Amino acid sequence: MLASFLIMLREGLEAALVTGIIATYLRQTGRSAWMPLVWVGIFLAVALSLFVGAALQWVSAEFPQKYQELFEACVGLVAVVILTSMVFWMRKAARSIKAELHDSIDAALSAPKGAAWALIGLVFFAVAREGLESIFFLLAIFQQSSGPGVPLAALAGVLVSVAAGFAIYAGGLRLNLRRFFRWTGVFILFVAAGILASALGNLHEAGLWNGLQTPAYDLSRVLPVSSVVGTILSGILGYQESPSVGEILLYVIFLGVSLFFFLKPPRPGKEASVYAPSPATERPNAGA
Repeated sequence: MLASFLIMLREGLEAALVTGIIATYLRQTGRSAWMPLVWVGIFLAVALSLFVGAALQWVSAEFPQKYQELFEACVGLVAVVILTSMVFWMRKAARSIKAELHDSIDAALSAPKGAAWALIGLVFFAVAREGLESIFFLLAIFQQSSGPGVPLAALAGVLVSVAAGFAIYAGGLRLNLRRFFRWTGVFILFVAAGILASALGNLHEAGLWNGLQTPAYDLSRVLPVSSVVGTILSGILGYQESPSVGEILLYVIFLGVSLFFFLKPPRPGKEASVYAPSPATERPNAGA
């Protein structure tokens, strides 16, 4: 549950920051009349994300068991690619995202025709990116967990991120966003490693991978997944009570390589800074 909460919090906060930057810039440049179009873009993006999630869930339910395992493996692999690219993209783009958004807004609103659609499209694609990322992550998590806890935790993460986004926009909340994205990025890489290892297990169940299937260890009597601690570790770190050698190797290699490059200090002059909009001025976030 913690995994779904934190990742939805991060995804929601990313979307809130982007829309907050757009809304603040429109207000500060005397273009507040365009704000209803920002909401149109947000609602369209949310609707698309929900539609895609429902469609994928419906399609997967019609598959026979073998193809169900293959579908789960594909969803898991897509989720790993999306989660990994997300944390590295934010690490790289945070220092310039505000300036790029300002340039995009100016270009959209200066178009001789279709300025309204250009602004809607800008907001739509910014929010839809986060929404579709969330859909694939949640599908991968739902395949590993049962019960209402995971969706409720995901919903709580979205609600908290929306509240935080409004507080940041209003100037009432100041977060060290660079530190927040850094440590949630580390956490997400652990989650992605667990999803990747599970995807390898799904490929084996689908009959497409049969190598390195010797059990690495068996902790089913000491720490079963059905236990409270086992459930928590499974949801957060992708813990398995009896993984194969291949799953362990994939988990360790992916985690080692991704953490090395993610935690690697940026080159001099490339230090990232994340900006949180405020009502009067656009000040860099404290501590960034």
